[in-house]
Amino acid sequence: MKKTILFSLFALALAFYACEPIVNRDSIGSPITAADLKVTATPIVVNGKNGNMVILENHSPVVSAWNCGGATSSKAYDTVMVVKTGAVPVTFTGLNPDGTIITKTFSIQIDALTTLPQQFKDLFGEVAVGSKTFVWDETAGAVWGNGGYLGNTSPGWWTNDKAAMDGQDADYGSNGYMVFTLAGMTLKISNAAGTKTQTGTATLDIAAKKLDGNGAVWASAKITTANVTVLKGVAPNGGNAPVYSYDVLTLNSTKLVLAWPEPGAGAWGTAWFWMFRKQ
Repeated sequence: MKKTILFSLFALALAFYACEPIVNRDSIGSPITAADLKVTATPIVVNGKNGNMVILENHSPVVSAWNCGGATSSKAYDTVMVVKTGAVPVTFTGLNPDGTIITKTFSIQIDALTTLPQQFKDLFGEVAVGSKTFVWDETAGAVWGNGGYLGNTSPGWWTNDKAAMDGQDADYGSNGYMVFTLAGMTLKISNAAGTKTQTGTATLDIAAKKLDGNGAVWASAKITTANVTVLKGVAPNGGNAPVYSYDVLTLNSTKLVLAWPEPGAGAWGTAWFWMFRKQ
């Protein structure tokens, strides 16, 4: 009798389950147009002024890609730091469920750089000054050369002191200099006379850290340039091709030490090092 009741209840449960309507929870929503986008970028107000921390919000059913004055994010809701003032362009790119892409562009007003990490001040100078100049660091002994990737923190194999840079760099010489400017995040390199210059942009990524074989921080950030290199920013074993990406080994109020690994280099493979100081 008990078995009959159990089998009857089981059959009844199966009947109810079979009658339950099937819901497609993975159905693709309808695409929207750029005019339908509900996205905002709102500066955080500090002391009555629009600061450079910006709240991004996407209230639309699309995948997010933001570019807010050079600060990027792939989150629907995020807070980013902009390092420029004035009218700042914002571009939102949305990916619809059907794969179509829509874009909306607008601008926001940044009145003051209310938030600036110390690393940015060390590279671009204090906000009140707006720029910082670097020259070869003669106190380091060797200012340019190669050594072991993720091992050395200065030229350790083939080395050149400051005086040698007159022969190594015919364009800018041993007395060349670099100016990092916060407005527009630009980099200018020049020879001592100012008759040979090159200008482009430079971005600082303070999240791009690298660890050595012991798990210690070897590089604390990365500098990426466009249309310009640092002084003697070339790959000697690569036909002197320009180098546009540099690991930051030291960055403080007075020193800037950079490195670049040759393609494919592993630990203690060949890397190149640049040693600068504040002018």
